[in-house]
Amino acid sequence: MTLTLEAQVRTDKPEVIRSNGFVPAVMYGPKTEPQHIAIAQVPFTKAFREAGESTVVTLDVAGTKTDTLIHDVQFNPVTGEPTHVDFYIFDKNVKQEVEVPLEFVGEAPAIKTLGGILVKVLHEITVEALPKDLPHEIVVDISSLVDFESQIKVSDLKLPTGVTLITEPEEVVAMAEEPREEIEEEVAPADLSSIEIEKKGKKEEVAPADLSSIEIEKKGKKEEEGAESTE
Repeated sequence: MTLTLEAQVRTDKPEVIRSNGFVPAVMYGPKTEPQHIAIAQVPFTKAFREAGESTVVTLDVAGTKTDTLIHDVQFNPVTGEPTHVDFYIFDKNVKQEVEVPLEFVGEAPAIKTLGGILVKVLHEITVEALPKDLPHEIVVDISSLVDFESQIKVSDLKLPTGVTLITEPEEVVAMAEEPREEIEEEVAPADLSSIEIEKKGKKEEVAPADLSSIEIEKKGKKEEEGAESTE
């Protein structure tokens, strides 16, 4: 798999290049002087998504084509857009050490039948190969995860011809975990007896109105009014 990107010699400042929809970049190698270039942001983003760091990317600068590998990409922490790219010009006869992403395929009985959870421990591994033999991805078949004791190790992966493993073979790539049970907290029932007692106590605290005193007071006022009228 080879991708081609058009590039141009960079002359403006990085902030000017970015404002025009391009990404500042540099291409360099052991036998080549560093060359500052700019590439369109949208095509590069698409190519990087497809190629990653293990696929040959051909840069076309004013008709001159150079095979490279994407060595490093810097991103804006807020927008996630690429802000700078390093392209490495490799020697076609020298093996390259790169990180290759893992692609998980298949169905695991421990997950489908037993209801387990797939745990991906590794998402990429390190390999070494000539540029023409570098794989775009390494396939991981999870169908061997038949129970919660099963594991897939790096040594279980099938590598293409000409590719040498660098990552430790005994590292775990994936496994299945038992489903976690959610523990419901028990809510104690409300003590209704205490509520009834409290209500009853409040009722007892309210004394009945003394109607006799009210009657006496009214009677006294009438007598006074009668005395005043006779005078």
